[in-house]
Amino acid sequence: MKVFEDRFWSSRDGLKLHFRDYPAPEGGESRVPVLCLHGLTRNARDFDVLAPRLARERRVICPDLRGRGDSEYARDSKTYTPVRYGDDVLALIEQEGLERFVIVGTSLGGLMAMGLAALIPDKIAGAVVNDVGPRLEPAGLERIKGYVGQGRSWPTWVHAARGLEDLQGSAFPGQPLDFWIGMAKRLMTVGGNGRVVFDYDMKIAEPFLAFDPNAQPDLWGAWAALAAVPVLVVRGGLSDLLSAATLAEMLRRAPLAEGLTLEGIGHAPSLDEPESVAAIERLLARTA
Repeated sequence: MKVFEDRFWSSRDGLKLHFRDYPAPEGGESRVPVLCLHGLTRNARDFDVLAPRLARERRVICPDLRGRGDSEYARDSKTYTPVRYGDDVLALIEQEGLERFVIVGTSLGGLMAMGLAALIPDKIAGAVVNDVGPRLEPAGLERIKGYVGQGRSWPTWVHAARGLEDLQGSAFPGQPLDFWIGMAKRLMTVGGNGRVVFDYDMKIAEPFLAFDPNAQPDLWGAWAALAAVPVLVVRGGLSDLLSAATLAEMLRRAPLAEGLTLEGIGHAPSLDEPESVAAIERLLARTA
C-alpha cells in the first residue's frame, strides 16, 4: 500500500518540482516534521526505507531536486548548483508552512542542510548530515566526476545492478545481488526505449565537473550554524569524501553533535542500516 502522497511545488524560475509527502499519523501532527534531502545523483526514493519508518510518528517530506526523479529538468544547466537547489527547497518550505523541522541530508543534501541552517536558523530543529562535511576530500570528488553525467543504459535490472556494482562496489564490498538491484531501483528508471537508465538529467554534471576540488569554499561557518541544535553526523568508514579527521573537527566544533562511523561502508550510507536508524531516532527524541 502506498504510504505517501505525490505532490508538487514550483521553483522561483517556474519549474514543476515533485515531493513525496508522508503524512503524520493521528496524534503525530505536533511532532517536528522531517525534511529528507538526497545526494547529487539520487532522488526521493533514496529514503524508501527510512521515510516510512520515521512517518510512524511524524510527517516526512522527501523532495526530488530539480532534474531528478519526477521533478522537471532545468532549462539552463547552470542552475544545477547547491545555491539554486537550496532556493528551491526554501520555496517548498514556504509553500508547506514549515515552522520548524529536522533535516536529513545525504552528501549534497548534507551541504544543503548546512546552508539552510545559515539562512533560516530558527527553523532548524536538528539535522542528520550523511557522509559530508565542511571539507570534501579531493579524491572522492574526482571519483564522482568519473561517473556523473555519463548516459549509461542496461537491458534489464540485473544488468543495471551489475553495472552499478562495477561503479560503486568499492564503497559497498561483499554485497549480494539483491542489494544492488535494490539500489538500482532507487537510482534508476526505465527509459522511453525500455532500457534502464539513471533517473536524472545528465546535464546536472556540467557545473559539478567545472568545480575545482582544490579550490573549495570555506564551509566551516555554515557548519557552525548547526552547532546550536542536535546533529548526527554519519560517516562511512570507507568514505573517500568525508575523512575521519574532518569528522573529528566537526564534532569538536559542535558540542551537541553525535558522530557515527559505519565500518565497511563507503560513500554514502543508505541510512537504513540498523545503527543509522537507531541514531536518527535518538536524535529525533531530542527534538520533540
